This record gives sequence, structure tokens and C-alpha cells, in this order.
Amino acid sequence: MSFLDIFMGILAGIDVTIKVTLLGMLYAVPFAFAFGIAQHFARGPMRMMVTTIIEFWRSSPIIVLIYGFYFSLPGLGVHLSAITVGSMVLGLNIGGYGSQAVRAALQALDKGQVEAGYALGLRRLPILWLIELPQALAAMTPTFINQFIQLVKGTSLVSLVTLADMTFVAKAISQINYAPAKIYTALLIAYFLMCYPATILGRMIEQRVSRGRGASHEF
Repeated sequence: MSFLDIFMGILAGIDVTIKVTLLGMLYAVPFAFAFGIAQHFARGPMRMMVTTIIEFWRSSPIIVLIYGFYFSLPGLGVHLSAITVGSMVLGLNIGGYGSQAVRAALQALDKGQVEAGYALGLRRLPILWLIELPQALAAMTPTFINQFIQLVKGTSLVSLVTLADMTFVAKAISQINYAPAKIYTALLIAYFLMCYPATILGRMIEQRVSRGRGASHEF
């Protein structure tokens, strides 16, 4: 097989890679915001519980989690498809890291803005939604884009539970045509072409955020 044939063959699995990535984001973003905000506000035992949940998903090996959920849950009567397990594990792992970006962005804001919100007669929740989160979102967006890239790269692990993503297809091709240099170079290029545009977008957003902060300081 020529290099082009191998590359086009690998792209046959791109639909699964994209689907796992998008489903993973559906887990990652709500988890990141919910637990990042909760960790920012929680105190005492509640904060410890929130932190434990976050650290479980951040610190546990992804491969172990995928195998554990996919092969262990059926024994408990819970049957989840491979794509559900893969996207959930990857999403919650990325969401754990994203929650720290949310928490850090909220903590970096000037506390005087909260006091100003109270002075205007706002309660704590409206202050969060109307004053704090819009500003924190600009600061955390570059981090979220970086985590999105990590999620795309992490989708290669779902091939372990027989999902026919690009990595799975590359392995299948290698069993038919043993040419590891060409096959895995083609796979590398495929992932690079998926991730590099997001990298450029992240840099552009980061530059805009930096310029915006500089302008606000001058003002």
C-alpha cells in the first residue's frame, strides 16, 4: 500500500474520533464548570468531597478507568456501550483539569467586584452569572482549548475497547500490511491535522485576552 492509501484508510476512522471528542466535551464542560464553581465556593467537608471527586478523575490512569468501567460495570448489571464509556472517561478526566481553570479564573478576579454587586442589590448567584463568569470565561478559554486538544489526542485510547477510531484502523492496517513506519507516520499526521488548527485558535484567543487585559489596565 502506498502512503496515501494508508493515510486515506486511517481517515476512515475519523468519524469515530470526532464523535468521541464531541461526546467527551459534553461531559467535560459541565463537569468543569459545576465542580470548579463548587470548589471555589465550598468550605469544610463539602470542599473536601468536591476536591476528592475532581482528583479522582484527574489522578486515575485513563486506561485503567476505561477498562474498569467497560469490563466491570456489566458484572453489576450496568451495560454501557464502548463509545459511552470512552467519551465519559475522557470527558470527565479533561473536565477535572478544566475545573481547576474555572476555579483559578474565579479566584483571580478582583474581590471588589463582588462587593460592588452587593452594593447594587444583587444576590450572590446573579453576581456570579452576571459579573464574575463573563470575565473569568475570557481567561479560561485558552486553557479549555488546550484541554480540547488533549481530549482529541486521548481518543486514541478508545481503540482499546474495540472502537474503530483512527488508531484502531491503523492497527488493523498494520496487521494486513506490515509497514509500521508509514502507518504510524500517517496516523501522526492525521492527529496533527486535527489538533493544530485548535492550537492556532488558542494562541489567537490568548493574544486577544492579553491585549484586552492590557487595555483595561491602561484605562
